[in-house]
Amino acid sequence: MTQPTPVTPIDAEPAEVVDHLGGTRIAVEDTLRRQLADVCDEVTDHDDARAEAGRDWWPLAIGWAVDGQVPARPAVVARPTDTGQVAAVLALCNAAGVPVTAAGGRSGVCGASVPLFGGVALDLCGLAGIGDVDGESLVADLRAGTFGPDVESGLRGGHGLTLGHWPQSMDLSTVGGWLACRGAGQYSNRYGKIEDMVIGLEVVLADGRVVRTGGSGPRSATGPDLTQLFVGSEGTLGVITEGRFRVHPVPEGEGRRAFGFTSFAEGLDACRRILRRGATPAVLRLYDETESGGSFDHPDTNLLLVLDEADPGFVEATLAVVDDECRGADPLDTGLVGRWLEHRNDASALAKLWRSGLVVDTAEISARWSALPGLYRSVLDALSGVEGTLVASSHQSHAYTDGACLYFTFVGRPPSGDGGTDPDARAWAGQYYRLAWDEITRATMSAGGAISHHHGIGINRARFVPTALGSGFDVLATVKQALDPNGILNPGKLGLDSPYGRLPWP
Repeated sequence: MTQPTPVTPIDAEPAEVVDHLGGTRIAVEDTLRRQLADVCDEVTDHDDARAEAGRDWWPLAIGWAVDGQVPARPAVVARPTDTGQVAAVLALCNAAGVPVTAAGGRSGVCGASVPLFGGVALDLCGLAGIGDVDGESLVADLRAGTFGPDVESGLRGGHGLTLGHWPQSMDLSTVGGWLACRGAGQYSNRYGKIEDMVIGLEVVLADGRVVRTGGSGPRSATGPDLTQLFVGSEGTLGVITEGRFRVHPVPEGEGRRAFGFTSFAEGLDACRRILRRGATPAVLRLYDETESGGSFDHPDTNLLLVLDEADPGFVEATLAVVDDECRGADPLDTGLVGRWLEHRNDASALAKLWRSGLVVDTAEISARWSALPGLYRSVLDALSGVEGTLVASSHQSHAYTDGACLYFTFVGRPPSGDGGTDPDARAWAGQYYRLAWDEITRATMSAGGAISHHHGIGINRARFVPTALGSGFDVLATVKQALDPNGILNPGKLGLDSPYGRLPWP
């Protein structure tokens, strides 16, 4: 069984780790603990297991780890190995009113898998493997606990197929996490996001019932698409144990391009025109001058990287459109694409920066093409106006015919420059972090954009969801009440009310 990868050590012995976030913690009484052990392969309350299950890759929690803290620990960790065990655990917890927070690789960066109110952390990494593969129909079943590299090696090695889902967290994340947070891979222009790939689910409801949605035939019109109800629900409506996906033959053709634009807006418009003409290169990434300089040693341009993989004929046609729409830009060495490929999944610097006293994070949003240039400028201006900001930058990472995703990166340091060891500086870090996120999110909503493209909501964005969804939020709350009337599934997420108390952050 593959286990989650911690982002950084916790600077305390396991028995001395404490919860940073306040609020209610629900215990697991001895009787329930014994019942869980009877139906689940492993149930533990060891201090190290609880501490690791009390955090994910949420950057703010890296600073807390320096003080020997995690956001919030569960009372026990349950590690099932099949759907029946998941169902039995949920049925017991539902009857006892004990919260359950499902998690896979815990690679999320918004705190979605943090068990805010204690109870049971449900580690799904034991539900791993590739199920039925229909190579003729290009459909494959993948279990929720399967990590990214195992998905690709299993499909490619045994079947000559690929899912085409390549998130930056590829080595750290699982199928269930991709679905729960509505994830996107770096090749999403060609293959789509995870919601475009999935056609059916196996889901366990709060009371232990197992349901299957979709997957029986293409483009079914058998009522509403229940699969999409659970995709992006972050474990609040049910626990996803398996997905059925569209897959593709491993592509035989590949092509690369690199261009430099005089402004970020010009680069955005070139991307828009490429997609408008029907070309969908797998990768279409545009970096502003700050990121072009910092990551690629091209500080005087706005760098566009293009990579496509498909049938050779399609690659040739796609790159012909790219060349035509970028004819006014400066052609650059395509070795820059290789440089990006080599380092694209490296997140090792994140913990080092936080431990040095810097506050660092990325926020990904999406908006229509007509709004993106103004949104880009307004967010960077707002971030630069927050006291302590050292760097504010952006790149466009995923693009579609109607709009694109912008990644904003911000770096801040306390005005005193004392770094992460001074208690006042650490308090400042939390305040600065919240303010930076407020500025990004408010500007996004003002432009009519989506406050998340693929990282999800978790704890970090929960406060924004009622406003972002508007009258639709009441519909979400009604669905939650219908499927999880006792409120045990991942309470405190998606901005939904919790029977265990209010959200303890911010």
